[in-house]
Amino acid sequence: MPAQLFDRSLPHDAREALFGGKATVRVWNLGAAPLPPFTATLGCELDPGGSVGTHVQQEFAEIVVGISGDGRATVSGDEQLLQGGSVVQLPLGATLAIENASASEPLRYLIIKARG
Repeated sequence: MPAQLFDRSLPHDAREALFGGKATVRVWNLGAAPLPPFTATLGCELDPGGSVGTHVQQEFAEIVVGISGDGRATVSGDEQLLQGGSVVQLPLGATLAIENASASEPLRYLIIKARG
C-alpha cells in the first residue's frame, strides 16, 4: 500500500467519535466512481486508543482489510483481530465496532463496500 494513501495533506474527512466511539478516524475516498458491484473504497486511519462505535451495515455488505496497526473488529458480537493482512467480512445487517488496541500507533485499514 503506498505510504501516501494516509497522507493527511490529501483531501479526507476527519470524523470525531464516529458512531459513539472515541478519538478521530480519518477517511480517504479512494474511488470517485467504483466499478460495479463495488460502491465505495475507503482508506481509514484510527487514532491510537480510538474506537468506532457499534453500527449496523444497512445498505451494503463490506469487507475490512487491515493495512497496519493492532486492532480488533467486533462483528455481530464476534471479536476478530484487525492488523496488517486481516480480512473481516460484514454481511448486510451485521453490526461492526472497531478498536485500536495500540496506545501509540494508528490503526490503518480499507473498507470496501459492495452490492449483494
